[in-house]
Amino acid sequence: MTTNILEMRGITKTFPGVKALQDVSLAVERGQIHAICGENGAGKSTLMKVLSGVYAHGSYDGEIVFENETVEFKTINESEATGIVIIHQELALSPYLSIAENIYLGNEQQTNGWIDWNKTNREAAKLLARVGLKDNPITKVTDIGVGKQQLVEIAKALSKEVKLLILDEPTAALNDEDSAHLLDLIKHLKGQGITSIMISHKLNEIKAIADKVTIIRDGKTIETLDMHKDEISEERIIKGMVGRDLGSRYPDHTPHIGEEILRVEDWTVYHPLHHDRMVVKDANIHVKAGEIVGIAGLMGAGRTELAMSVFGHSYGAKISGRVFKNGVLIKTNTVSAAIGHGLAYATEDRKHFGLNLIENIQRNISLAALQKLARSGWVDANRESTVAEGFLKSMNIKAPSVEAITGKLSGGNQQKVVLSKWMFSDPDVLILDEPTRGIDVGAKYEIYGIINRLADEGKGVIVISSELPELLGICDRIYTLAEGRITADVPRSQATAEYLMQRMTQERDKES
Repeated sequence: MTTNILEMRGITKTFPGVKALQDVSLAVERGQIHAICGENGAGKSTLMKVLSGVYAHGSYDGEIVFENETVEFKTINESEATGIVIIHQELALSPYLSIAENIYLGNEQQTNGWIDWNKTNREAAKLLARVGLKDNPITKVTDIGVGKQQLVEIAKALSKEVKLLILDEPTAALNDEDSAHLLDLIKHLKGQGITSIMISHKLNEIKAIADKVTIIRDGKTIETLDMHKDEISEERIIKGMVGRDLGSRYPDHTPHIGEEILRVEDWTVYHPLHHDRMVVKDANIHVKAGEIVGIAGLMGAGRTELAMSVFGHSYGAKISGRVFKNGVLIKTNTVSAAIGHGLAYATEDRKHFGLNLIENIQRNISLAALQKLARSGWVDANRESTVAEGFLKSMNIKAPSVEAITGKLSGGNQQKVVLSKWMFSDPDVLILDEPTRGIDVGAKYEIYGIINRLADEGKGVIVISSELPELLGICDRIYTLAEGRITADVPRSQATAEYLMQRMTQERDKES
């Protein structure tokens, strides 16, 4: 009898114009944590959708064996009935229902044909305790953070008597504390006999909790590594993912810094709903032509609030302060005014605010600068297509054509579309908010190269990132932000992770 709870044999999945999976095989041992990694677009999520019945049997070639029996799932309900539960990267909770209602949605607790709310809330409380949540089950999901929402998703999986739990990028949107708690929970579930498959780009997390890791590249299985037996380094995994050695995580770059291009003085922003709460306090920053400037801060420090408020007052209330472009005072109190003055802002939430996911690549790229394509008040579709084709090639966007729907692209390729959109507007200053969040090391390297290229063209680039190694690897200068205040302006030559963290916690330390 095999010790494997799952075997996927020779899985091939084709979409129009692209072969997403080609003869992929995967074996997962019972009671283990099995990681799957690969570049964006490698086929990881597609493989899990095949397994969970999102892509029905008959739409792919190959065989799936679960608990020594061949299975042919036509729906996700069928896979869940056997104990396979998938938690997608985009959480599938209803925000205006309670935690308990979400846990038992579609699996309602009934008594004599009626929903038994007392039983629902009582059983939900037991599940919440298993995942370490102390919130009241009647709390609405919209009132809890994304870290707790992930735990609610796992509680929902436990309610279905899960045997194999699939987690797709479970910590992508979580802070360090929530990520650590989630990883501890996955290990705790392993102790209860639950097998997990975890898709992740975070190699440190894979090394910390995975028993084995399978690497997928370009829709093919490359290798499976035993994390306990083999000498596994992050560099070894990266080489398998991208097919080459990355001698450095960050491309070499020689800066050519010119005159000051943007200055923000005495910038103060209040919360849009709570007008007595100051979220950015007298901030002063500047960036020069050809310079890459980082902004580092803990979650809630005010990094995004600062960027969005400068870019067209997109966030905040009672905003005050001055913005200078090439030494001249400018007004940026609307998004169109900010764009008109040569500013661009690539949001950290590309799926909700950066892209129209149901539109094609061509339309997304042109959105921020339609006037450049207008003739007699109409968009010239031929010129729009030509421009998009140019970016498809120059940005190495992996898609069959510019007509491809943006929501179907991998995260890394979606990010390239966001950057293409703003590059087409030809800004002088580009603010990039978490530009590599949720994308793999190979795609990150490409994004870093694009950032360097923008700086070499004489543009000022501001990078907001939660990853200190990223800021240290690509920036010429780094600001630290703590509780809405700029606490340091550090040249690259003097910056260390320890010093940046010290300044990022400066205000908090003073109060303790």
